Amino acid sequence: MLLRSAPRRLQLLRPHHLRPLSAAALASAAPAPAPAPPQAPTEWAEAPLAAVRKATADASLYHVSLDLSAHGDLLASHAAAGQFLPFRLPSTPYPIFLAIASPPPPPGSSAAAFDFLVKRLPGTPSARLCDLRPGDLVHVGASVVGRGFEVARVADARDVLVFATGSGISPIRSLIESGFVENNKTGISLFYGVRNLQRMAYQERFDDWEAKGVKIVPVLSRPDGQWTGERGYVQNVFSRMKNILNPSSVGAILCGHKQMTEEITRILVADGLSKDRILTNF
Repeated sequence: MLLRSAPRRLQLLRPHHLRPLSAAALASAAPAPAPAPPQAPTEWAEAPLAAVRKATADASLYHVSLDLSAHGDLLASHAAAGQFLPFRLPSTPYPIFLAIASPPPPPGSSAAAFDFLVKRLPGTPSARLCDLRPGDLVHVGASVVGRGFEVARVADARDVLVFATGSGISPIRSLIESGFVENNKTGISLFYGVRNLQRMAYQERFDDWEAKGVKIVPVLSRPDGQWTGERGYVQNVFSRMKNILNPSSVGAILCGHKQMTEEITRILVADGLSKDRILTNF
């Protein structure tokens, strides 16, 4: 069943007015140079798709599962939430790098697949992937790439603020379901922004995430008239609700649109949060 409002048991952060940004704060919060694109792998593996199905009501996002039962080394290379796997699809000019949505398999696990949340953009390799069927073979990198979220940098945080937009929720699922909340006994507030409920993936997982201790703040930029939760953009909603009392006890994890990540970073740095405690997966 689709959400119609923010979860009732959600305890929102107290309102707080933003302080004007000083010149020093503006300088320190300036966006970092764009990261270098991932390098295409030199070794590839062939694996069948285990599942391909719509992940949202409007079919803008697809759930794709890759059967890796014959590729134990590839499964074992997934060590951190936020890592990527390269895909090379027939008749496409370049590989695509997809964030892994499933959690890293623990030692001795029987897990034999990687899950992905794929944005279906017509005319792109990602759309071609979404048009395939279970059993179809695809070429993927022989190892995952990227460092993932370096959660050790916020291991001492009492509260972690997580911000995701669109398909950026994919590696956040991996983080939540990897045991990050339970293992660190950390309170997590997840601000998750999409256009409307028809584009919001993983609604069926929200109850489980909240049971783990995640407070979910759904934010819709273009909701229908029945929506009673937060409206607008993630960064604006956070600005209205936030109150960071002790920046040294807070960490942040960002994944999604560039504008959101840049604006959230500026807000957090202006309130005293060190950039070293703001994590991305690239």
